[in-house]
Amino acid sequence: MLNKIYDWIDERLDITPIWRDIADHEVPEHVNPAHHFSAFVYCFGGLTFFVVVIQILSGMFLAMYYVPDIKNAWESVYYLQYEVAFGQIVRGMHHWGASIVIVMMFLHTLRVFFQGAYKKPRELNWIVGVCIFAVMLGLGLTGYLLPWDMKALFATKVTLNIVESVPLIGPWLKTLLAGDPYITGAQTLARFFAIHVFFLPAALLLLIGIHFILIRRQGISGPL
Repeated sequence: MLNKIYDWIDERLDITPIWRDIADHEVPEHVNPAHHFSAFVYCFGGLTFFVVVIQILSGMFLAMYYVPDIKNAWESVYYLQYEVAFGQIVRGMHHWGASIVIVMMFLHTLRVFFQGAYKKPRELNWIVGVCIFAVMLGLGLTGYLLPWDMKALFATKVTLNIVESVPLIGPWLKTLLAGDPYITGAQTLARFFAIHVFFLPAALLLLIGIHFILIRRQGISGPL
C-alpha cells in the first residue's frame, strides 16, 4: 500500500532523485567517529538541530493549551502541567530544551571558531550561524515571560531595563518589546507571545534553511 502511494507521488513530483541525492551524499572521513575519535565535535551541529526540532514540536503542543493573557496565562500553564496527559513531560522537555539548545549551540560555535571553519569561503555561513544564535537567545528571552509567574515577571523587567540602556535606540526598543514605555502588563505578554511563536520561529526556519544550503554547497570544514 505504501509503495503504491509513494509511486503515485513520485510519478507526479519526481521525488526519488531529491532524497537519493541527500541519502547518497558522502560524509568526509574526518567526521566519522569510527575513524577519528575527535570527530565527535562535529556532532554538536546535528545535536543542536535535533534539540531545535524537539523545541518546535513540544512548543506546538504547549501552544494548544496556553492562553496569552494576564488573567489566564498562569492558570493555563498550571492546567497543562497537572491536568493534561503527559503535559508535565512535554513542558519539561521544552523547559530544559531551551537551556540545552543554547549549550549545544555554544559548543558548536566554539568548534567552528577554534577550527577556523569561519574563514573563506565560509564567512557567510558563520554570519548566518551567529544570527541563529541570536534568534535562539531571543526565543529563550521571550519564552521566559510566558508562564506569567513572579520570577518571569521580574526577570523580564530587568531585561527590559537592560534593553532601555542601549544608546540612542534603547527606549524605542523597550517600547517595541513591552508595548508601553512604563508598564509590563497585558501588551508585554501579548507581544512576547507573538514574537516567541510567530516572528522568531519564522526567522529561525529561514536561517536554518540557508545554513543547510550553504553547508551542502561548501561541504563540511576540514580538521584543524
